[in-house]
This record gives sequence, C-alpha cells and structure tokens, in this order.
Amino acid sequence: MTVVDHAPAQPAGATAEATAPAPELPDVPRRIGGPTRSGVLSLSGAAASGLCVAVLLFGEIAPFSGSLGFTVTAYTAFLAVYAVLTALEEDGQAVRDRVMTVVLWTAAGLLFSALALVVGFTAWRGREALPHGNFFTQDMQAAGPLDPLSHGGIAHAMLGTLIMIAIALTITVPLGLACAVYLNQIPGRFSRFVRTIVEAMTALPSIVAGLMVYAVWILGLGMQKSGLAAGFAISVMMLPIVIRASDVVLRLVPGTLTEAAEALGAPRWRTVWHVVLPTARSGLATAVILGTARGIGETSPVLLTAGFTAALNADPTSGPMVSLPLAVFNFVKSPEPTMIARGFGSAAVLMAIVLILFAIARVIGGRGPGHQTKRQARRTARASRRDAERYADGNSPGGAGNCATSHRQPAPDNGDSDR
Repeated sequence: MTVVDHAPAQPAGATAEATAPAPELPDVPRRIGGPTRSGVLSLSGAAASGLCVAVLLFGEIAPFSGSLGFTVTAYTAFLAVYAVLTALEEDGQAVRDRVMTVVLWTAAGLLFSALALVVGFTAWRGREALPHGNFFTQDMQAAGPLDPLSHGGIAHAMLGTLIMIAIALTITVPLGLACAVYLNQIPGRFSRFVRTIVEAMTALPSIVAGLMVYAVWILGLGMQKSGLAAGFAISVMMLPIVIRASDVVLRLVPGTLTEAAEALGAPRWRTVWHVVLPTARSGLATAVILGTARGIGETSPVLLTAGFTAALNADPTSGPMVSLPLAVFNFVKSPEPTMIARGFGSAAVLMAIVLILFAIARVIGGRGPGHQTKRQARRTARASRRDAERYADGNSPGGAGNCATSHRQPAPDNGDSDR
C-alpha cells in the first residue's frame, strides 16, 4: 500500500505572497547588566513614591514619629513600588533579581557609609593633635592633662604597638601557617580535633587570653609586666584567626596542581613549599592581615600583661610598655579637651598603621595565582631561556648527552660474547 501525502487545498483567494515564509527577525541580545532608561525611571519613581508614602503616614494619616521608623517605612514602600513597576515589563524571576540587587546595593552602601563615618569622625576629632610634630616624637612623661597639645605625644605608644605586634607576628605566622598546612595536607581524626579547637578559640574573649598569660608568665614564673608578655597575649588572640583563614585559603588550591607535582616524583614537603604555598600566597597574606588587625586593636590583654607607662620604653623584656589602644583608652577617660583630642589622634594613627601594614602585606603577597608582575614575568622568561639552552646543548650532536654516550666504556669481554 502506498501512502500519498496531499497538500492542503489553497483557498480560492490565496496569493503567492500569502504562502511565502515570513522573514526571520534579527537576533537582539538581551542586556543583562548596566542601567537602562526604564530601570532608572522605575528607581526614581519608586523612590519618590516611597518618600511620599512615608510623609503621608508620619505627617497626615497615622500618628507615627521617629526618624528610624520614617526611613524604614520609606524604604519598604520604595521596594514594594519598585517591584510593581518592574513587574509591568519583566517576568517574576527578573523582578526578584532586580529587587534583590537593590537590597544588596543598599547593604553595601550602608557598610561603606559606616566605615567612612568611623574613619572621618576619628580623623575630624583628632585634627587638633595631628598637625603638631611633637605628637609623633615625644612621650607623655613630661606632659600633664592641662598642658597644651604642643607638649607631649604618643611616641611611646607607637613604638610599643610596633614592638608588641612584631613579637606576636614572629610567633603567629610560622605556627599559624604550619598548623593550616597540617590541617589541609594531613587529614585524619587528630586534624579534625585540632580544627574544632581552632574554631572554638576564634571566639575566645581577649580578657581570657590576657588572664592566661598573666597567670602563667607573671604569677607562675615570676616575670614582670613587659611588652614581651603582651606580645604573648596578642599572639594567643591572633593565632586562631590566622589558622582558620589560612586553612580556608589552602582548601581553594586546585588538587590537580598537587597531583601533578606528586606524579612527577616530588615529595610532599616539596609540593607544599613550591606549589601549594606560592599558589595561595595572596590569600595567606590576607589571613595574616586579618590576624594582625585583630591583635593590634586589643586593649585588655595589654593592660593585664604590659602595664601602663607614660615614658618611652624600647626594651620589651623589662619594664611596663603601652600600646596605642591602651593610650586611647586612657586619653579619652580624661575630661580635658586636649587629652580627648590626643585620644582621637592616637586612634587615627592606629588606623594609619593598620593601613600601612595591609599595604606591605599586599606587596609581599603579590597578585593572585596566574597573575605575575613585570619583574616576575622577566625572571620566568630568563629561567625558561636557560632551560631551553640547556636542553638544546644536551641534544646537539656535540652536546653533553652524546659526549657521555661516546665516552661510555665498553663492557669487558668475559668470553661469553660468542655464546
């Protein structure tokens, strides 16, 4: 049996133009990010609507009051109106995406505003003390609360902070990185136990670290309060931060790199030293900075272990020593305006020191994996040329490889060659 497909009969009034295929429309790429005209108008209209709703509720309709409630009401109404305006043009998924984008941008703006407010307020309140040169070169041994800002300074606190944080970094960096490498490279029951202890120590109160060092170092061993004891207490606070952050960074190193190094015959320690640590160098520098920022702002461990002094002391093993956070704490307790100005100036200097340490750590840490500086690229290119020349010399007709073959001594004839 043969099946014959018959085309449907054309209407009597059909023409060739009606039966012709419709022209294909050009593909227009959809714009995913960036502001659009409709998006800007929706944002502006929603913002105006939210403000008007809050004004009506707080001024005419409801007996509401308070700036915080006004802001929350206006922002809630803004989100609701923006969602409705976006729904007129987009589907539900796009509406949720636009609304969450606005919420995230708002959170980022609030965070940046809080940071700018803290930094700006501190610098503004300390503007009276910062222009004086003696503020950075003198101590408070010969200055009192009633003396003007042209007398006395925070040189003793600056030096004490640098000495204490140097001692803490000397202890924390090798121990923290070694412990993070152990947790990452040697999994097992004991490593899980160590990770649990590290996570618990992350929330350790600073006063407990100071009390521990005070009980062991000062009361138990009979040592005096000093910058060395304060460095020990600060290192206890920094160590879990550095270990936890370094462990997270080392987990991000691709396993294919370590597998390739071990497939080439490299031992585990050489793989860690030449592959894992250089790959995660930028992240490890950030981990050290996080620990430093935690330790450099501690006050209670320094107060318990280092004491307090108004004189400059550069010896961390003997005598009391003061840090910038402790100096700020003592300055702002005074009712005198000059002492309060010194306190805010000390806080501004402390933030500047943290910024400088962060910049130094970023320079040492370098760029991320796969991104080299110009100097590193030149050094890599020189090493590659040397390797290529050595490989070419070894495979040339008169190279070292053939010379070794030509100078190879023949095997001694023991009479078995004819057998």
